[in-house]
Amino acid sequence: MRERVVLITGANGEVGHGLITHLGELGDAHIVALDIQPLDESLRPYCLRFIQGDILDSMLLGRLILEYEIGTIFHLASILSTRAEYNPEAAHRVNVEGTLNLLRLAAEQSSWQQKAVRFIYPSSIAAYGLPDLGAKAEAGKVREDEHLQPITMYGCNKLYCEHLGRYYARYYKQLAADAGHCNVDFRCLRFPGLISAFTVPTGGTSDYGPEMLHHAAQGAPYECFVQPGAQLPFMAMPDAVKALVDLEAAPRDVLTRLIYNVTSFSLTAEDFLREVDSAFPGAAVTFKSDLKREAIVNSWPADLDDSAAREDWGWAPDYDLRRAFDEYLVPNIRERYRAA
Repeated sequence: MRERVVLITGANGEVGHGLITHLGELGDAHIVALDIQPLDESLRPYCLRFIQGDILDSMLLGRLILEYEIGTIFHLASILSTRAEYNPEAAHRVNVEGTLNLLRLAAEQSSWQQKAVRFIYPSSIAAYGLPDLGAKAEAGKVREDEHLQPITMYGCNKLYCEHLGRYYARYYKQLAADAGHCNVDFRCLRFPGLISAFTVPTGGTSDYGPEMLHHAAQGAPYECFVQPGAQLPFMAMPDAVKALVDLEAAPRDVLTRLIYNVTSFSLTAEDFLREVDSAFPGAAVTFKSDLKREAIVNSWPADLDDSAAREDWGWAPDYDLRRAFDEYLVPNIRERYRAA
């Protein structure tokens, strides 16, 4: 018999580190990890197998179908927002065609197993697009079905892949004789800006917050690319992992939608600096707008309405603003650079 496993793509990224560590420490899942880069050595003990490869490699994914019984896919691999703007066509290939490949794999596995494979997909506030700061202020906490006019390739990719997931969950091969038989169990989270104490930011447009922290901890100057009043919702990485795991575990019949907002706290860049300066007095942070990147930040909501996730599957973050900084971010980032 083929071994039953959890497949995690983008294993070496910020979310992948947290998710693999969490599942590995629980010890309940046999993890097959996939990433285009070599896996961090600290994660290898938690994985049944690591495959260095590309989600665009259909032959590689075909071998996975033959070798394993995949019960859940956490599809984390993507090219993030800032990097995607420099090469939008490459971002489309990875973010959309790669996701389509994984959804096809999930559909084949669902058919073979005669039960739906769970496909957990992290989307982003980049799926939203507000036209100006006035509209952003008026919108307040944005719901899942509002303001879906993204202005970045990454946001377009994420929104389209949400629709792909909905198609594979509800309409896949709808004209076939066996339509609806063992469709994919697609579940999606729209994340705010994510902040990790253990991995360095890698190309997200909301990364000015964590970059500020990491620079201050090293005593290095940082030039923030947005104005002090720029505001976004954020979440500590342990809560992002918790949301993924909790949504995956939720019974299908309690879920009233396929796509859920989740969030924790909302901060302006000035608020962020206040927290950073409290932890690292004299932090050398200045503000100099990169007008193009700031325009992207300004198109994203200042806050998210995550009431659907709270009502349907009991979502609640463990880390509010105070706990996030006092118990997770500051002590761990301080220790990271003290050791260095």
